[in-house]
Formats: sequence, C-alpha cells, structure tokens
Amino acid sequence: MEGKTILVTGGAGFIGSAVVRRLVHAGAARVVTVDRLTYAGHLENLAEVADAPNHRFARLDIADDAGVSALLDEERPDAVVHLAAESHVDRSIDDPEAFVATNVLGTQRLLEATRRHLARRGAGARARFRFLHVSTDEVYGSLGPTGRFTEDSPYRPRSPYAASKAGGDHLARAYHHSFGLNVLVTNCSNNFGPYQYPEKLIPLTLMRALAGESVPIYGDGSNVRDWLYVEDHVAGLLTALTQGQPGETYLIGGDNERSNLELVRSVLDTLAALTPGRRDYRELITFVPDRPGHDFRYAIDATRIRSELGWRPRHSFEDAMRATVRWYLEHRDWCAAVTAGRYDLERLGSPA
Repeated sequence: MEGKTILVTGGAGFIGSAVVRRLVHAGAARVVTVDRLTYAGHLENLAEVADAPNHRFARLDIADDAGVSALLDEERPDAVVHLAAESHVDRSIDDPEAFVATNVLGTQRLLEATRRHLARRGAGARARFRFLHVSTDEVYGSLGPTGRFTEDSPYRPRSPYAASKAGGDHLARAYHHSFGLNVLVTNCSNNFGPYQYPEKLIPLTLMRALAGESVPIYGDGSNVRDWLYVEDHVAGLLTALTQGQPGETYLIGGDNERSNLELVRSVLDTLAALTPGRRDYRELITFVPDRPGHDFRYAIDATRIRSELGWRPRHSFEDAMRATVRWYLEHRDWCAAVTAGRYDLERLGSPA
C-alpha cells in the first residue's frame, strides 16, 4: 500500500481503530479516519497515532452526504474500509431505528458518495479503487449443533442488528453489480481484544468482576460463538483489501468455538491468574433471563480466505485471551474514560 491513501470509516471504534493503528504504524499509506464519535467511538483509541504525519482524523457522520463528498474530493483515497456501524445486538433490541439509520442508510449514502466521487476521477481511478465493506456472521442467522457458515450460506438475520447489517451487505453488492464499484465484503465472527467497548461480553465480564459485581450470563450459557482475536481480523481485512477479488465475499473466523459459559469461565480464570490473591471469580457468575431471539450458535468456515488469499490466524485463543485480560488490567483509566456518563455496566436489551 506504498503511497496510497486509505479512508477508514468507524476508525475510532474497536475494530476500526485496530485497522488504523496497524496501517499508520506500517507507514506505507496515508490514513484518513472518519468517525462520528458516538458512545463507542473515542479519540482515546487513536491516541498513539494522533500525531503521526500519515494520519488525519475527521469527525464526520457517514450519512452526511455533503461532508463525505467533500472529504473524498479532498483526500482522493485509493480505498475505503467501511467499518462505521451500530454493532451491539442488545442496543438494537432497545432502539432498532438507530441501527437502520447507520447500517443501512449510512452505508447507502457512503456508497453513493463514493460512486459519484469516482465518476469525477475517471476510469483509471475507478479501476484501481477498492471499497471493503466489513460485516458480521450474524447476517446468516442461527446454526444448530453442527455445520458452519460459508460464503454461500443464505441470509437469515434474526435481530435488528443482524437485519441492518444484512441490508448494508446487499447494498454494497448492489453497487458492485449495478455501478461497477469495486466492492469486497467480509463477514467475521465475534471479535475480542484491546479497546473493545465495555458493553460487550468479555470486557463487561472483566469490569464487573473487578468491581466485585455479578457476572450475568443469558439463559443457561449454552449459546455458542466463534471467537476471533482482533489483530488476526485486521490482518484478514487487509489481506482481503489488497489481494481479494472485487465482487467476492470472504468469511473471517477464528475457529475458536466456545459456549458463553465456557467463554466467561475462561475470562474469569485468566483474570484470576493475572491478579494477586487468585480469587475464584467464577463465584460471581449469575444466570439471567435470556436475550429475546437469542441465536443459538455461530461458526465460520474460513476456507476461502485461507486457500485463496493465504490468511490464517496467528494467535492461539489462550494467548490472545491472556493478552486481552492483561491489557484491560493495565488500562482501567481507559475503561473509566470511555464509559463515564455513557454506560454503567448495566444490562441492555432486556426482555419486555
């Protein structure tokens, strides 16, 4: 990516900031971060690259057509990595409209602004340009005890979040087929790692355990997710961006299936091993009424990106979990700063 300009939407969020930090530290590309700085997007996530000469931050809503168009014309990027999204299932149960506004309408406006911008730049720029639309495995619905999602799995979203991401996916592909925009789509499994907003399961478990509060698990804890370390996901995204074929979809998974109960126990046991006194944090586990429409199991078959593009995870689940827990223990000030006045570790998306 030597000499290229990469625009990253949602670049102050969890996965987005990991992409930005990786690109900026590599030094080969100019990186333009776009983020509206909602509750889950924070400049603290970009502190280590804030003054880098190859980085620019723009506070901007992707649904702001005029603002996005002006930024595209000014920066003339070679690629867009689109990560801006409302992303928490529980919040989508509380407020579905916000998810449609960002994940569907916001994505369409970004695609349209990009299409118009490239039309002004000519055929050569259009041919070189790449638009990477980053999505989730939740668009495929729920699996039973066996099987895995593939790129050919039918869409069966079952939460407002998943439905809104499915809408964005379809729009991205439509802009490829209808307008010739060089779109690639990735769908990933559950991410974890540093800088994840504390409403999500792993950091929420850590924060509540450190505060001596109960650690809630929905239902009986048997729901299964495939866990992917964020740094491995970033590597997969950049592999798809630079080596993938426009019009194609690539699934990125960690091959780390864990039930929610197994996952929480792993987090708490790792926390105990890294803190003085080695408390049995498992005693804090509390089972609570299940999430409405809770999908039973997700699992990804990442054969395509492994075989065609050569990507594979580099971190074991155990090493990644240890690194994640250690990071949160060393950055409690970050947790306090990003949640202050916004989130009090309470449950979201409670059954009506």
